[in-house]
Amino acid sequence: MLSIVDSSDPRTTRNKNNILAFYDLMLNQHKPVEAVNEYLVSTYIQHNPLVPDGAQALGEFFGRAVKDRPKLHVNVHKIIAMGDYVWAHVNFVNLYSDDPNDRGIAGVDVFRMDSDGKAVEHWDVLQQVPDPSSGANTNGMF
Repeated sequence: MLSIVDSSDPRTTRNKNNILAFYDLMLNQHKPVEAVNEYLVSTYIQHNPLVPDGAQALGEFFGRAVKDRPKLHVNVHKIIAMGDYVWAHVNFVNLYSDDPNDRGIAGVDVFRMDSDGKAVEHWDVLQQVPDPSSGANTNGMF
């Protein structure tokens, strides 16, 4: 995993570590309610139009996902933390199916963090990972 952190600001390492722990607890350990309670403020602002605002709503959304898809997990490929922001380039595997050959959904998540290291706001861009032989190049998504 590529990790870039503003070493002049100690908050950035904490923020990066909190987002990594959030992903792990929520999706890899399948404990979304615990994850949102630990790493998000209750008034969390969501910019993905498929998910309502609020930490509780995100916990419920991913609670259904991990229940319905036991193979669901996330791989973090790149993470950058500067100031109050954390950007993560991730692969959500089995987010929409339990197909053992699922290549996943590539995502770039942007989190705005508060002074306590909790996420207060989130944006994302998501794209299905295609079969590598179907692309115009062989560079890969990650």
